[in-house]
Amino acid sequence: MTWALFWEWLIKSLILVFGLLGGFAYTTWYERRLIARFQVRIGPNRAGPQGLLQPIADAVKLIFKEELTPGRVYKLIFFLAPVITMVPSLIIAAVIPWGTSFTLGGRTIHLYLADLNVGVIYLMSIASIAVYGIVLAGWSSNNKYAMMGGLRSSAQMISYELTLGLSFVAAILLGNSMSLVGIVEAQKPLWFVIIQPVGFIIFYIAALAEVNRPPFDMPEAEQELVAGYHTEYSGMKFALFFMAEYQKMIVVSMIGATLFLGGYREFWFLKDTFLSVDRFWFLGPAYLFIKVVVLLGLMIWIRASWPRIRYDRLMAFGWKILVPLALAVVFITATGILLAEMFNPLWIWMVPVLSLLVGLIAVMFIYRMLRRKAYERA
Repeated sequence: MTWALFWEWLIKSLILVFGLLGGFAYTTWYERRLIARFQVRIGPNRAGPQGLLQPIADAVKLIFKEELTPGRVYKLIFFLAPVITMVPSLIIAAVIPWGTSFTLGGRTIHLYLADLNVGVIYLMSIASIAVYGIVLAGWSSNNKYAMMGGLRSSAQMISYELTLGLSFVAAILLGNSMSLVGIVEAQKPLWFVIIQPVGFIIFYIAALAEVNRPPFDMPEAEQELVAGYHTEYSGMKFALFFMAEYQKMIVVSMIGATLFLGGYREFWFLKDTFLSVDRFWFLGPAYLFIKVVVLLGLMIWIRASWPRIRYDRLMAFGWKILVPLALAVVFITATGILLAEMFNPLWIWMVPVLSLLVGLIAVMFIYRMLRRKAYERA
């Protein structure tokens, strides 16, 4: 390893870490302001212009807030659980590309930390680690409410990880690669969300469940569990859980943009214009940032609009609806690609048509099931 490569990795790592930390802080501001607009309120507006210094004020409050540790907790695990939850939310972004390469001082700089040929598997493996921190937090608290929250969260995350992985398979098939850089470059002619819109919707629903966002925030159902797995946490230990949730929101939005929305690529109809990433490398991070902000806004909109799902329905929805639907989407995608390669490239358009048809059937099934339950209660 040369010193130039060492400093390149160090600088890119610091940009990634501090970018996620800053993104966490201002995602909280973004959420509070956007929900305030939905509810015809003002939102944070005292600390700095438009409340822009509110995240800094919140950080100072949490840093100096007294930490209380109950006497009967398992102290080592109680201390490590927030760290185990927060660290994966940072390192999972190592394989996500931010833009194209550029030359600086005769050296080619790649805008990613690592381009693994199994990058998608890396995402799944790191995402699976976060559940350990949550279940250990509930267990080590020696509190039945926290324990119940940890168990709920682990069951939910393990269940929806299967659907999340199947949604990744659709992007892998379309991109003919497990490298995230290869998947992004394969979307230069057309974004995968156009070819497989149902796959993107499945990914987004499963991602909401993975990061415990409404309407899938049952692990933190405060009306039932006080606060779920982090009931006994305060001060900076609580802040680490809070930080992990918002950083995971940002990371899953980056993953969704990378797999289905072209990542750092421009809109496909701009590929030969002066707004192309191939002409100006710095447009890549800007395009990715815009897509992440839009996906985060959609998460916040869902929080402001949808009520929390009852736990038994949440699990039934994951196993009885999403898993079969994701399997059908994978089968349709593979069949469409095979027919397009064997006969005519136009066969690829059977993928969105059949996927939307199967998605419509799933929606009708859910509607009939809810109507039947409502009739039984009446």
